[in-house]
Amino acid sequence: MIITISGVPGSGKTSAGKIVAEKLGLRFYSIGGLRAKMAEERGITIDELNVLGEKNHSTDTDVDAYQKKLGETEDNIMIEGRLSWHFIPNSFRIFLSCEPDEAARRIFLAKRQGARTDEPEYESVADARKRLDERMASDRRRYRAIYDVDYQDPSHYDLVVDTTKLDGAEATVTAILDALKTRLA
Repeated sequence: MIITISGVPGSGKTSAGKIVAEKLGLRFYSIGGLRAKMAEERGITIDELNVLGEKNHSTDTDVDAYQKKLGETEDNIMIEGRLSWHFIPNSFRIFLSCEPDEAARRIFLAKRQGARTDEPEYESVADARKRLDERMASDRRRYRAIYDVDYQDPSHYDLVVDTTKLDGAEATVTAILDALKTRLA
């Protein structure tokens, strides 16, 4: 079984993905984590890496080639990444959405608690919201230019979960596992 999980920043992709992978005995890969590491190695934020990626597509294409290869050579994996559904079309494709203000609040708090080292410093939740809007616009421009896809189009996914009002990652995990049980039945 291969599961891919995509979504907007702050929707809980990584947290839910790790838990689902553990519960199902799957190996977990984070493409977002690879890009965060790429940004840190360059001494820039993820937003700065995205701006660079609008001119130098290798910031995306390198990790995309990696995840495509994973989908072709491995099984029993969970891959978190904005375009994982695109590169591994035979996967169970999940998209997590979240209202922008709640997503910004989550990322603002995670940065303040030291859990998001690739994020810039935010002055407020409103500042985080503004920058997340800019990040998602950059994502859409890059993915449209490179692959002519829109990762936020729900028609690409087998399951769409709005995490805005869900009580933590476990509630998201429950929704995912329930959908998987239905699919496998």
